[in-house]
Amino acid sequence: MAVISATGLARTFRTKTGPVAAVRGIDLTVRAGEVIGFLGPNGAGKTTTLRMLTTLLPPTGGTATVAGCDLVRDPVGVRRRSGYVAQSGGLDPHISVREELITQGRLYRLSTADATARAQELARELDLDGLMDRPTGALSGGQRRKLDIAMGLMHRPEVLFLDEPTTGLDPGSRADLWALVRWLRAEHGTTVFLTTHYLDEADALADRLIIVDRGVVVAEGTPSALKLHHTGSAEATLQDTFLAITGRTPTPAHTAPVAV
Repeated sequence: MAVISATGLARTFRTKTGPVAAVRGIDLTVRAGEVIGFLGPNGAGKTTTLRMLTTLLPPTGGTATVAGCDLVRDPVGVRRRSGYVAQSGGLDPHISVREELITQGRLYRLSTADATARAQELARELDLDGLMDRPTGALSGGQRRKLDIAMGLMHRPEVLFLDEPTTGLDPGSRADLWALVRWLRAEHGTTVFLTTHYLDEADALADRLIIVDRGVVVAEGTPSALKLHHTGSAEATLQDTFLAITGRTPTPAHTAPVAV
């Protein structure tokens, strides 16, 4: 069953020098319970596509549904059924982890009692128990990312969008986040739509990869199938495969990706 479906999804920006087609027609399907790696070089339209699928940016062409809700006709339905964890996060450094989670629950119209119970449940599941009364500004990078994901899960979404979730994390924290993504799919059947510039991360986590370039999908399939098809060897690195498909290098992990 398709949880995310897009046909001809497009976005054109108007500028002083004329229209700029950032996304020229994205076609994709994501099945329930999949972990999808959404990849592309700078300027490919990846960030714009993600913003459209999460209702942060209206499309100028095409159609798409997320968890059965149309992006244009029912954006509120999309938000109720999906969670979004932005790369930069959005935590208030002066309030506690508990307050952040309860406030997020209340924004999704949970009662205070239900939000409190859900916060405690997520704290146990994501190993945040001992941090609930700590100001978020005192958390480590890995702890902040766990909290960001917990906030995205407060309303039990069917789909979780993760935008560069491990950027800037140390290897141990990255490994923790990888384990968390696998756990979400295995234990809750959550569909995870992951954007990343770490190709080893996409290779390790994704059931399928969708690669975009110049505003369209240029390749999709399992990591092993893409390697075999584009390099002739299932043992090739994903970086070699990415280069064969796009002819361009991925964004270095230590630099910030350029949004389009």
